[in-house]
Amino acid sequence: MKLFNQLRWFFKREWKRYLGAIILLIIIAILQLLPPKIVGVLIDLIIKNDIHGMQIFSWIFIILLVAITIYILRYLWRILLFGASYKLAIELRVKFYSYLSQQSQIFFLKNRTGDLIARATNDVDRVVFAAGEGVLTLVDSLVMGCSVLIVMSTQISFLLTIISLLPMPIMAIFIKKYGQELHNKFRSAQTAFSLLNNQTQEILTSIRMIRAFGLEKNQLNKFNTIVREAGNKNMEVAKIDACFDPVIYLSVAFSNLLAIISGGSLVWKNQITIGQLTSFIMYLGLMIWPMLALAWMFNIVERGSAAWERIYSIINKELYIKDGNKTIPLYPGILNINIYKFYYPKNNIPSLKNIKIILKPGNILGICGPTGSGKTTILKLIQRQFNFINKQDITYHSLSLLELKINDWRKRIAVVNQTSFLFSDSIAYNISLGKPNASQKDIEQAAKLSDIHKDIIDLPNKYDTQVGERGVMLSGGQKQRICIARAVLLNAEILILDDALSAVDAQTANNILNNIIKWKKQEHSLIIATHRLSTLIDANEIVVIKNGIIIQRGNHLKLVQEENWYKSMYNYQKLEKKLKDN
Repeated sequence: MKLFNQLRWFFKREWKRYLGAIILLIIIAILQLLPPKIVGVLIDLIIKNDIHGMQIFSWIFIILLVAITIYILRYLWRILLFGASYKLAIELRVKFYSYLSQQSQIFFLKNRTGDLIARATNDVDRVVFAAGEGVLTLVDSLVMGCSVLIVMSTQISFLLTIISLLPMPIMAIFIKKYGQELHNKFRSAQTAFSLLNNQTQEILTSIRMIRAFGLEKNQLNKFNTIVREAGNKNMEVAKIDACFDPVIYLSVAFSNLLAIISGGSLVWKNQITIGQLTSFIMYLGLMIWPMLALAWMFNIVERGSAAWERIYSIINKELYIKDGNKTIPLYPGILNINIYKFYYPKNNIPSLKNIKIILKPGNILGICGPTGSGKTTILKLIQRQFNFINKQDITYHSLSLLELKINDWRKRIAVVNQTSFLFSDSIAYNISLGKPNASQKDIEQAAKLSDIHKDIIDLPNKYDTQVGERGVMLSGGQKQRICIARAVLLNAEILILDDALSAVDAQTANNILNNIIKWKKQEHSLIIATHRLSTLIDANEIVVIKNGIIIQRGNHLKLVQEENWYKSMYNYQKLEKKLKDN
């Protein structure tokens, strides 16, 4: 019942639908009381020989009319009740997705993809089922059960009613006990299902690597272990679930036995008639559904409650990245990076120290340095994937990024990462992802700037070519260039290339950079983080980072004259290129 309290915000909002469904259920319960009463009266009249053939048919017609009316009303309440619960499914999934889209990388390091998918699908379904079928069974069982009890007690025999319902308290005790066990077992089963989802997702996304290393048997054994564990957990749930029906049917059987024995005695003593006993047995039959419904309600509500706890444990967490409230001026501004110290969460050693960079509109900033020096960390901070310590660490238009609306800020930047991600759709769709209304001409222009247009037109379906899941049909270099075209098409104020040319050869990389520099207008700024120093020749300023500290800064001509990391690495790369060319 705790789940209904947790979902009261939804019930309050959709009260008209739920109230309409409850009223219809009450009407149906009242109508269902008529046939047993009519049958009892008919039996007594037939025994007394006080009724004739046509009169019997008129009563049968009334019973048929009641049945048709119940059928229509049941159709209507299903539309009202389940229509409301389906709206809850939509809202929960949208809310869940919206929450995930605002989370930082830290959140996704702690929560695996398969588990999140399980919560967004299977767990939401359980909550929605409880909000629909659970409410139905609760109201229906209470209304029908109370109505039948009142009629049996007042219209037939109070004593017979008490005797017949003696097994019910025992049944209630067992149902409560099994309900708590079911809650715990189902929660464990859902966790096992999440693990199964994780393993399936990982195997499918890395299937080519598994085949390349010949790990099919190893992964199959691992998968088989997880499947068996999930199966065992579900079997435990099924065992608890299987205990409900026998308890109910045994209780109903004993109730019927007590009703027949006690009722027969009352008929013998002329305290009730045979027709009344027949009606009582029929009413007792109507009690089967409320008892079944009550047990079923406990079953599905406990499942829904366990599922809700798993969903709520995610959406109730405070957002790591908090939105600001300030808007950005429409014209390009200066990006000022002034980081005294930055620590990753739960890390006592600073990843960045004394980073001071100013990027003016229209300029090109190059960032280089050894692997693990902190290049990508700076770019992540610019994208607001992590919080920085002080408000003035990074500013744009002299406004702290912490104060800006996240969506507003991210519309001003376009990012291409080293790891390219393409959706399982056409090339045109992937290029126009951030600008769905882009014309074919604009898409092709962006593809030309990223030097991928020629490759695309050589494909059988050209821009309509399906790239497969994660772009499996394309090479690494082609995927990177499509991602660059996607970023260029956005026409953002700041374009960030995070080692985005690593999968293409030097000549293609130079072609792309030359195209972007020619395309780049005065309002466009460019940030290039790379290991290939030849791509930084045209940068207005280059910063060399090592161990989170800037050890060199200046343009290319200045840095190649200094005896330091930049010069030695540039000469090494130039020599390496000559050796390859020879």
